[in-house]
Amino acid sequence: MSDSWDIRRRLSNAINAHDMPGLLAIYSPDAVLVAPAGIAEGRDEIAWFYEQAFDAFPDYRQTAWLEVPGDDPMVREWVFTGTHLGNLLLPDGREVQGTGRHITVRAACMTYVVDGLVVTHRDYYDQLELYSQLGFGLAESPRASAGC
Repeated sequence: MSDSWDIRRRLSNAINAHDMPGLLAIYSPDAVLVAPAGIAEGRDEIAWFYEQAFDAFPDYRQTAWLEVPGDDPMVREWVFTGTHLGNLLLPDGREVQGTGRHITVRAACMTYVVDGLVVTHRDYYDQLELYSQLGFGLAESPRASAGC
């Protein structure tokens, strides 16, 4: 596979090592990270995104199990694991304190590399799978229960 795949693998290694300077050096200054929880644009927002994950799951780790041949984009399937020990920021702004639960969540991503740097990285995973493993249940919204 190409040098782009080497860069992608370096990104995974930096994520698994929680090496923020190394991780950010792999992203273009104006890179975009898209994930189910939101969009991060530029290195400062990308750093904040990873800091949230590493704080919530101090043992956060990604393990790839499939890399689809090709470079444009690079497609990978993987799982992320960790133990929920810190605060987890929810999309609505609330924080959930550590539950102590271990999670294993299936995911996929697409990564674009230009001139040796990641310019776009998109993670896809099922938030319900994550939240279910953390013990969160679904709650019917008042609007839905009113038949609207």
